[in-house]
Amino acid sequence: MSIAANETDFLKVQADRHFARKKLVSFGLPALVIAYLTYIFFIFDIPGLAQRFEADNARALVADSYSYKTHVARDNRSGEVSVAIEGERKGTYPEGTTPEWVTLGDTDTVIDLGDGHVVTYGADNFVSYEVPGYGLITAQPSRAKGVQAVLPEGETPEWINASKNRMTITTDAGRLTVTRNRTEVFRYFTGWELFFFTLDSPYHGMPVGEVMARALGGEASAIWQDFWTNKMWRHQDVAWAIFETILMAFLGTMGAALVALPLAFLAAKNFTPLVFVRQITRRFFDFFRGVDALIWTIVLARAFGPGPLTGALAILITDTGSFGKMFSEALENVDQKQIEGIQSTGAKPVQRYRFGVIPQVTPILMSQVLYFLESNTRSATIIGAITGGGIGLLLTQAMITQKDWEEVTYYIVLIVLMVMVMDWFSGWLRRKLINGDESGH
Repeated sequence: MSIAANETDFLKVQADRHFARKKLVSFGLPALVIAYLTYIFFIFDIPGLAQRFEADNARALVADSYSYKTHVARDNRSGEVSVAIEGERKGTYPEGTTPEWVTLGDTDTVIDLGDGHVVTYGADNFVSYEVPGYGLITAQPSRAKGVQAVLPEGETPEWINASKNRMTITTDAGRLTVTRNRTEVFRYFTGWELFFFTLDSPYHGMPVGEVMARALGGEASAIWQDFWTNKMWRHQDVAWAIFETILMAFLGTMGAALVALPLAFLAAKNFTPLVFVRQITRRFFDFFRGVDALIWTIVLARAFGPGPLTGALAILITDTGSFGKMFSEALENVDQKQIEGIQSTGAKPVQRYRFGVIPQVTPILMSQVLYFLESNTRSATIIGAITGGGIGLLLTQAMITQKDWEEVTYYIVLIVLMVMVMDWFSGWLRRKLINGDESGH
């Protein structure tokens, strides 16, 4: 009885301990997660995000991504008025010509923003803005007295920002900015203006049907040339940049595969019995893949200078480490019976590797290489921004200007399409080479 009682007591103690452990896990784990999330909430200053967020800037950024703005600017020192798409010299209207909503006069320039919003550039740098429902706003900028603004009586609305040296009026119709030296009106329009033809092209503003008719009538070469050499959207440069990006990814990935494959035999224990050689090779792989491709990009750019080849080398070095590890693991899992069968025919070591090993690991190796090729297409975009090559460089340049966000959108769309095409291509090639499926299903 005493033995049975002891066993009962032992089982009860074990059950109590198991229940206590379950209770600790059930209550302790959620508490740990809550503590971790609380820590993250404050260490990353999540409350401060709401204070730093500016809705107006966010709306302007989104608007810039799908629309363009026309600048009507007056130099208050010379009195010269210019009209330009996105304020760029390449998008400037020829002298004496303006869009239909801008009227040039001998002394006054009238800018009709629509819905009753009218801005007038008068003599002696005078400017006025008639805002429906609010009244007439005037300003007289001068180098000596700054911007002397006169507003209707009453409280100044939030969409007017006036100081001694600057006045900014932002409405749904457009924006007026007045400083000592410059008066400028910005008006937004939906679309990507001058995407096909610039202002100096004879095909600018021409209906699509007429352009197509002229193309069929023998002007296809001239139409394509005007589009391809567009000075604002630079389609020719963009196409070359896309090619450079893909080339960087291809050269880096395939070069890494060629370097890593023979080294992988040195890291596989079933092909290299010497522990010292295996460990040295594995540490070699760890070193190369342990340093990110961006770091290698900066190091190589300092050593060899910027350029697409530097980006390809950075990808090659990083992927050599990754491929070496994956290839060696694939080699360690090959079927030795197939190798022994080849050996029984009197085949030499090289022949045993060629006919007994390579056919076994080819599907795995090809699948890994093609996946990395697809992934490196995205990585080459960022690497190109550092090395000065590819679509990444154009994307960075457009972002630095802080004004050409429609170009940023254009480049991002192209990058996404490029990744989608590479995804389709790698999948098609994988099916064709590995599964022998030529139908694509």
